[in-house]
Amino acid sequence: MRLFGGGSKTDEAETFPVTHSDDEWRQKLNPAQFNVLRKHATERAGTSPLNQEKRAGTFLCAGCGKELFAADTKFESGTGWPSFFAPLDGAIATTEDRSLFMSRTEVHCADCGGHLGHVFEDGPRPTGLRYCMNGAAMTFKPVG
Repeated sequence: MRLFGGGSKTDEAETFPVTHSDDEWRQKLNPAQFNVLRKHATERAGTSPLNQEKRAGTFLCAGCGKELFAADTKFESGTGWPSFFAPLDGAIATTEDRSLFMSRTEVHCADCGGHLGHVFEDGPRPTGLRYCMNGAAMTFKPVG
């Protein structure tokens, strides 16, 4: 079990349609994206420009480009991370994360397995869920 920066065994326990070696991921991603997506790190709260993104569009996985969240599911959670009440169908998968002496539900990209963040049961209607995502794990594609 890892104490900091993750604790799931996503990379070892599952296989995904999009795979690369660590060296290939390092070439494809910037250091912050690599640390979050591939090493299960968490960006510092309030540091992602995506936290302020308000345009219509879609949030994508920074690792493989999979569409993850529609902009109209984003809400201001006050946490300092982009938060959503629902993912797009088939966009994400979850695993149990037992790091930091607690049990949480980790969210990762269904196509590449990249660590996105965690989901909590304190979100708004209609789902009551808060998908608290690392902005470094995503990109944004505006409508048009």
